[in-house]
Amino acid sequence: MRERVLAEAEYILRTGDTVRGCAGRFGVGKTTVHKDMRERLPLLNPALARRAEAVLRRNLSERHIRGGAATQRKYRALMRRGQ
Repeated sequence: MRERVLAEAEYILRTGDTVRGCAGRFGVGKTTVHKDMRERLPLLNPALARRAEAVLRRNLSERHIRGGAATQRKYRALMRRGQ
C-alpha cells in the first residue's frame, strides 16, 4: 500500500492528472486515491502531501472548465453527424 500511495502522488505531481485519471492508471477507485492522498500520504511524506494537495486543489478549481469543454465537444460532434 505504501508504494502505491507514493507512486500515485508522484504520478499526480508529474502529470497534473485528476483523481479519476490517477485511479484509472493505478486500477483503483477514486475513493481510494482520495483516501491515499488525504489520509495516508500525509503520514508517509508530509512535504509530498502538500505538493500533491496543491495539484488536487487546482484540478478541483478547474473542474467546471473541463466539464464545459467536454459538453462543447459532445455537441459539436452531434452537429457534424447531423449535417
